[in-house]
Amino acid sequence: MRIITNWILFSIAIYITAYLLPGIQLNDFITALIAAVVLGLINAIVRPIILLLTLPVNFITLGLFTFVINALMVLLAAEFVDGLFVQGFWWALLFSLVLAVINGLLQSMFGNKNK
Repeated sequence: MRIITNWILFSIAIYITAYLLPGIQLNDFITALIAAVVLGLINAIVRPIILLLTLPVNFITLGLFTFVINALMVLLAAEFVDGLFVQGFWWALLFSLVLAVINGLLQSMFGNKNK
């Protein structure tokens, strides 16, 4: 049940973020559900490998390169999800930042409190 709750909250966060940012276009909430699954899979499989490969650059930039990696993961997800359009790298970067804030707020308000 916890996984489904997190998935729904992440989908709502994606939908709200796409609504707020004009550089991101999302067809409907079903697309947000699919995007949440794709972003979750990318963050679970691809992102750790990329973080490991870019560890020296990340170390030199004091972790700021992680923002670039997050933006690239958003662009990769947009390639796989029909109905999710990101106009460029900077919109993807802003999307990942705003998405993290909104998802954090939603998780703190409605997430499962039993840890």
